[in-house]
Amino acid sequence: MSDLSRTVEALLFLSPQAVSTAELASATEATEGQVAEAIELLREDLGEGRRGIVLREVSGGFVLASDPGSEEAARRLLSKPRTPPLTQAQAETLAIVAYLQPVTRPEVARIRGVTSESAVQSLAERGLIEESGRSQFGAAIFKTSELFERLFGLSGLDQLPDPSRFDPSPEDERDLRERLLKAGEQRAEP
Repeated sequence: MSDLSRTVEALLFLSPQAVSTAELASATEATEGQVAEAIELLREDLGEGRRGIVLREVSGGFVLASDPGSEEAARRLLSKPRTPPLTQAQAETLAIVAYLQPVTRPEVARIRGVTSESAVQSLAERGLIEESGRSQFGAAIFKTSELFERLFGLSGLDQLPDPSRFDPSPEDERDLRERLLKAGEQRAEP
């Protein structure tokens, strides 16, 4: 497979819709003829039924699609209910656990200033945090799970963003406050 074929494959993988030869040529800075050759190489490499992905020509462009033989398994996987996004309370709780772990539920509540029972339970049910022991007073101690790292694309907790980056200077805070007030005033105007 040529470098251009690999690039075309990557572009088709990234695109949520069909991509025309002209669009691929523009993106790769190649001629449409070179892209057509790369597509044929890709088609040969993927081969019908040899791999889990096939190349399809639809709507005047090309897409990568799953092999029809995997349709039943794909239906089972995709029919699972999607989990809703995290609530504000869950996001705050998850951040506290991620940065301060291991941490108990009472410590999370003290930091947030409100009870965190429901948020901790929801995060544990979703598999984002897990119990990692008990404190000397019997309170459950929580830490983030492997699923948390996988979902957030982390290879380890040392890759969490530095929280000091999110602590604005007094000047930045004043600027942000002014911008928010102006935006609010503009919305209030008829």
